[in-house]
Amino acid sequence: MTISQLDRDVRGRLRGLTKDNAETVGRHLVMTGRLLDTDPELAYEHAQAAVRRAGRIDVVREAAGLAAYRLGNYAEALRELRTVRRLNGSSEHLPVMADAERGLGRPERALDLARSPEAETLDASGRTELALVVAGARLDLGQAEAALAVVDSIPARDVPSVELRHRVDEVRADVLDALGRTDEAAALRLVLGEPDDEIVVVDLEEDDDQADADEERANEELTADPEPGDAEVAVDSGPSDDASSDEGAR
Repeated sequence: MTISQLDRDVRGRLRGLTKDNAETVGRHLVMTGRLLDTDPELAYEHAQAAVRRAGRIDVVREAAGLAAYRLGNYAEALRELRTVRRLNGSSEHLPVMADAERGLGRPERALDLARSPEAETLDASGRTELALVVAGARLDLGQAEAALAVVDSIPARDVPSVELRHRVDEVRADVLDALGRTDEAAALRLVLGEPDDEIVVVDLEEDDDQADADEERANEELTADPEPGDAEVAVDSGPSDDASSDEGAR
């Protein structure tokens, strides 16, 4: 596990660091990505370790924000992703930010973000993700008919992957349940529950022993202090009016 496993653009963002520090930060970012779905708590720890060493770099704060979101720390996720937007001007994580607002019990703010000019800059997948958050916010507000209208308005061309189509249909089933159309929801979930006909096996051809050793090294670095001159001061995300209580979005 080395920095070479990171996307080329991400590696480029780390070039301002010393070589050793870039390698260490890179390992923490790789581990954050690996663990985000399976062990969000450990992923969060790796992200925080990266922030302590390279807090001025947008991809590092991005990892911290996404890890906080996955862990359910929605106020922290919002602060981090707002910082990312200030650092690089991108609004690609607007759907995550909107869903974090839902997680904090503020569906109206989620709808405000969906109506913002930044929402117009999202790509097809981002527009679909944001629409699903809007549908969820409408459900939060007891507006099931409006939620169904949102789901029905998602253009097929904005759903480029099977996984995303599956999520659209899952939200549709939730909305149908909220409308009392339980038979339709059950039928849709039955279709969604069918196993795929084709199973694709991908051989990563990775040296398992080396991977385990590298992972152990990255985990050991979680508790190690940054070497002199390596640590960066984290960007001050500024005052926040986010609630301190983090409640689940879903």
